[in-house]
Amino acid sequence: MPSHQIRAFVNLASGSGEAARDALEGVGVFEVAPCDPEQLDRQIEQAVSEGAERIVVAGGDGTVAKAAAALVGKETALAVVPGGTLNHFAKDHGIPKDPVKAAELSANGVTTTTDVATVNGRVFLNTSSVGAYVVFVRARERLERRFGYRLATVIAALRLLGRMRPFTVELELDGEPRQYRSALVFVGVGERELQLPSVGGLAENGRRGLHVIVVRGGTWARLVAAGLVAAFRGNDAIRRGRLADSYVVDACRIELRRRHGRVAVDGEIVEMSSPLSYRIERDALRLVVSPGDPRDE
Repeated sequence: MPSHQIRAFVNLASGSGEAARDALEGVGVFEVAPCDPEQLDRQIEQAVSEGAERIVVAGGDGTVAKAAAALVGKETALAVVPGGTLNHFAKDHGIPKDPVKAAELSANGVTTTTDVATVNGRVFLNTSSVGAYVVFVRARERLERRFGYRLATVIAALRLLGRMRPFTVELELDGEPRQYRSALVFVGVGERELQLPSVGGLAENGRRGLHVIVVRGGTWARLVAAGLVAAFRGNDAIRRGRLADSYVVDACRIELRRRHGRVAVDGEIVEMSSPLSYRIERDALRLVVSPGDPRDE
């Protein structure tokens, strides 16, 4: 593929941005440019209008999600060079963490399609959550500079004791509505593994759709118990137990206590208007994967 048809954008502020840039330049078939995640959609829009058939993005999950949102529904494919801390999307799709191998795959890989999800129109690739987890993350981030990550985690968890605020969750299963009062909901793109050590990743042979996990009720003890059951016993235990319910659906709706609320989307906390409308978008994104991947075209 000629170099002008493959554009590469590197978030140099990401954990391995410099290494990713060097790896991409070393392959020798990319037009490589730095990117600011806030301007990335405009850079991608221009590259697509100029005929780019493949966009390579080097950065963490937030940068990759921003690029994916700009390419959903387009013929231009996305290739990823992981540059963040967790790199959930890359792991889920077999993209190597090593920047040199990922850069080579970006040039030589084949194209498949993958699902994405939206919440109130915002695209996400991995997971979203509402309720107690958002409160916990905001508290931990504020405390981390003073106490370090581990101690901040403990303090933030304890502060949840008096801040559990249930809200309404509505699902439709086989045409029948179901309603819950819950203080914590997770929504994943595709069925997710809940058991350690693979928690958060795509479940092996998992179902396609929105994986919605609703913790029943709004007490701190119930929240902790549900988390422990999930971590040590996995998806089946969640489905059998009474602490939380787990579904794979095409859509769900969440009514918050106020007109606006904070939502975690691929690790970023954003403010959104209630109600929250989640939907799965099947095969909406063209993605570069390894040759021989069972999902390739």
